[in-house]
Amino acid sequence: MAEQKRDYYEVLGVGKSATDDDLKKAYRKLAKKYHPDLNPNDKEAEAKFKEANEAYAVLSDGDKRRQYDQFGHAGMDGQGFSGFGGFNAADIDLGDLFGSFFGGAFGGGGRRRSGPVKGANLKYGMTLDFMEAAFGVEKTINFSKEDVCEVCSGAGTAAGSSPETCPTCKGAGRIQQQTQTLFGITMVTKDCPACGGRGTIIRNPCSSCGGRGRKVKKKDLKIKVPAGVDTGDMLPIPGEGEPGQRGGPYGDLYIQIKVKPHPVFERKGYHTYCDVPITYAQAALGADIDLPTIDGKVTTHIKEGTQPFDTISLRGKGIPIKNRPGNRGDHICRFILEVPLHLNEDQKAVLKQFESTLNEKNYQKRSGFFNKVKDIFGI
Repeated sequence: MAEQKRDYYEVLGVGKSATDDDLKKAYRKLAKKYHPDLNPNDKEAEAKFKEANEAYAVLSDGDKRRQYDQFGHAGMDGQGFSGFGGFNAADIDLGDLFGSFFGGAFGGGGRRRSGPVKGANLKYGMTLDFMEAAFGVEKTINFSKEDVCEVCSGAGTAAGSSPETCPTCKGAGRIQQQTQTLFGITMVTKDCPACGGRGTIIRNPCSSCGGRGRKVKKKDLKIKVPAGVDTGDMLPIPGEGEPGQRGGPYGDLYIQIKVKPHPVFERKGYHTYCDVPITYAQAALGADIDLPTIDGKVTTHIKEGTQPFDTISLRGKGIPIKNRPGNRGDHICRFILEVPLHLNEDQKAVLKQFESTLNEKNYQKRSGFFNKVKDIFGI
């Protein structure tokens, strides 16, 4: 049986309300304590370093953190957040690690990250009607994003030319400088200022993108929203973010859902609620009435002697449950007794005559209430 992962907040030793600075401080402390370069041949330290790195990678990313808070570890699988299994502590340079926290003061090896880098993720806010969120809907959205320039195919150069090797860094993209610190003279590695870390310089840029290799484009995208979504849900659309660097894959697009309120129904989780007014005669004698649901009217019988705020639950008439076809929440109706207004004299007379025929046996709460008042106040 696979070992169950610890909660990421527990791993870093912070609460769920931790700020970005709190996360950074907690991770920095663990990284300094367990980094393999400081704990050679210590498998336990390497495992703890890996665990801390995984936790910080998720919680320091706003989109990933929201997804984790909502779904836990289950939300990390199949939604662009998995893939930590291939982690190798040796791939994280100690100088780069501390440099990211201390502005490079610790110097160190500074190995260049020359491999593919995934593109930036994007977020789009989508507002849905109550029924659209309940039963799902297909929407076409329009948004702008950076994409590969179609003229130069992302090279950034004009036709017939190509990027040149940067003479300053000799194509490495990074340079080393000596820096005097409290710990003595250290070598600090940073991006080459001449080429911006690319390792190449474009002498003859593409006229369409100005040498960037990218352009802002508008895109229409058809989105299939599943049934049961609710306000705050994030719907991931893989590969619809911005292009990666050095052959890296596109980032992802996250659709953030907001659901409009309904004039009749209220939603709590997968259950729906509504208040249904009934007359005095219906409450006293019982009646067959039509109850509104998100599927339409359902005829049901209310019992004789129904009291104000009594409820009736209709099983399976609520919101469809996400990723569980055929399963739905319940619909709960609360009865509101409506007292008639604007009675004429004949109606008043009939009501008074009827009232005179009643006694304490006809009521459930009156005698008990007034007996309690009498015991307390002596009146």
